[in-house]
Amino acid sequence: MADQPTNEVVKPVQPQIAAAPIPRKPKQDRAPEEDPGIWRMNRRNALWVGGWLAFFGFIITSTVGALRYMFPRVLFEPPTKFKAGLPADYVVGEVSEKYKDEKRVWIVREKDGFYAIISICTHLGCTPRWLPSDNKFKCPCHGSGFYKSAINFEGPAPRPLERAFIGLADDGQIEIDRSVKFLYEKGEWGKQGSFLEYKG
Repeated sequence: MADQPTNEVVKPVQPQIAAAPIPRKPKQDRAPEEDPGIWRMNRRNALWVGGWLAFFGFIITSTVGALRYMFPRVLFEPPTKFKAGLPADYVVGEVSEKYKDEKRVWIVREKDGFYAIISICTHLGCTPRWLPSDNKFKCPCHGSGFYKSAINFEGPAPRPLERAFIGLADDGQIEIDRSVKFLYEKGEWGKQGSFLEYKG
């Protein structure tokens, strides 16, 4: 049987052509939002960088704090005990201000001996002044007044001035120790060290 002719039209097969890549714009011609650089700042990058900065800041602060803790701050204070000369150097009835500024102590000479007053107001810690004409200590900050004996009588000071330890050293000089205090309101002015008996 002979082949019968068909009416179908055979189309030639066309070869497939690969799509050409879309050319990229040169970097300088790109808009900022098209730049894929890692240093471009957007909200996500800002949070990422801020988080790392906070983390490293915490680590550095913690390290410095730990090192500072290992080397504590030491305060070097002047010695509280000092010698104030011979008893004969003082005049009876006198309030000596020789050590008021450096040691914050007045030395008072009476007929039967000595006592040392710490020159710190018991109200808020100011330094009172000795007023010889009025025979009293007067605080310039808030007006507290103290008799020569250191007992308060006017102003807001709630209690008398404190006395410091006073005694005689081996070489015969007066020795004062500010670290040992005697409080009138506790009945300590009669204790040994609050008054140095001396007649000479």
